[in-house]
Amino acid sequence: MNHDQARYGDDDRYESLLSEKDTTTVEVDGKSPLPDDLTRDSLELPGLSEPELSRHYTRLSQMNWSVETGPYPLGSCTMKYNPSFTEDVAADPNGSVHPDRSEESVQGTLELLYGLQDYLARIGGMDAVTLQPPAGAAGEFTGIMIAKACHEARGDPRSEVIVPASAHGTNFASAAMAGYDVVELPSGEDGRVDLDALEAAVSEETAALMLTNPNTVGLFERDIAEIADIVHDAGGLLYYDGANLNALLGRARPGDMGFDVMHYNVHKTFATPHGGGGPGAGPVGVTEELAEFLPRPHVRERDGRYELYDPERSIGKVHGYQGNWLVLVKAYAYIARLGDSGLKDTSAKAVLNANYLAERIDYDIPYSPFHHEFAATAGERDAADVAKGMLDYGVHPPTTKWPEFVPEAMLTEPTEAESKASLDDLANAFDAAMADSEEELEAAPSKTTARRIDQADAARNPQLSWRALGEEE
Repeated sequence: MNHDQARYGDDDRYESLLSEKDTTTVEVDGKSPLPDDLTRDSLELPGLSEPELSRHYTRLSQMNWSVETGPYPLGSCTMKYNPSFTEDVAADPNGSVHPDRSEESVQGTLELLYGLQDYLARIGGMDAVTLQPPAGAAGEFTGIMIAKACHEARGDPRSEVIVPASAHGTNFASAAMAGYDVVELPSGEDGRVDLDALEAAVSEETAALMLTNPNTVGLFERDIAEIADIVHDAGGLLYYDGANLNALLGRARPGDMGFDVMHYNVHKTFATPHGGGGPGAGPVGVTEELAEFLPRPHVRERDGRYELYDPERSIGKVHGYQGNWLVLVKAYAYIARLGDSGLKDTSAKAVLNANYLAERIDYDIPYSPFHHEFAATAGERDAADVAKGMLDYGVHPPTTKWPEFVPEAMLTEPTEAESKASLDDLANAFDAAMADSEEELEAAPSKTTARRIDQADAARNPQLSWRALGEEE
């Protein structure tokens, strides 16, 4: 019996125990609008006692990795621990406000939203912020639609958006969804924007350049002032992808670098939950010139009260009401508790942790000096195999195989939340996996509940229930 079987119980034994249970047939009453081949007249449910059912789901939860059990050093994804106090704030019964209530009866709600708009604007160096987009990708799309509306209002509609090759896939998708042709910008030899390539890429058709700073391998774009000038001189706008804002909090602001519009990933930077299908939030900040195009309605303060209004040339709604209210409450609470000094300390620890971990591991790191994340290379080894080997040492591996210009990349971001002991455990796992033989890595993981799977087949033909998996076998 391996470690996981000792902790959770043998899988085969547990499944046979379930199969021996009597089943209860439950008749399903009522008609369904779904086609007949997608409905059933009855369900067969195992006859389990409450303790058995409780233990089953507790066991399943223990088989999953989470930020409550250990770090997720996924470079670019910024999977950081979410403090529980924000959940307590969001669960306050006073926060259960129906979105259709009158403005006069929800002045406290509007004041909080207005306060969060102000916090984010000051953090990003923007003049106005909308809280409406329900995710980071939705924020990207909203920002690009605002840029599009601006060009059209100038009587200068444009057809292209420039996106670095190392950018998130959502950048390319957001630009394409907004109706733009995407111009891919290659990285320079130093991993940063190649100014000559940018000069060649911009034209009278350039609507915007989408950029994150620091970039995907943690490098600060030292030529950001020149980049902004090149884009602006061509009549384009500079868009900031907020993916890596953790590295800048309290120290530098996109607006001061020349960015015109940006989105904030509150799940990455301000400790609201990440992933799981939502709900999420991806606020968008803009300069004064673009404020009239923000989604409607927008919150403002006037004569001591808060009200909703429609910006003059609004692009319209991108989500219901004011966005995902309770997610925004969590972001507000996190920022308010940290304050200016806390946010500055957050960025300091994010950069310190990344640099400490990089010093501890015996890997080549081709690009430096980096900030909150770094791209190590597995060299002659397969990065995916090394990552699977790390699972056997009790840690979650980093992002692998991306960005593509780093061979066998292992893109790593420990975040500011991890302790020195946690980073040492990660470093030991990095080095132990690299020291394993080819045979061991090709068979890894061997100590996890789920062994190595065919990732391509799992993505194309997902089995979403144990019954479906059993039928296929």
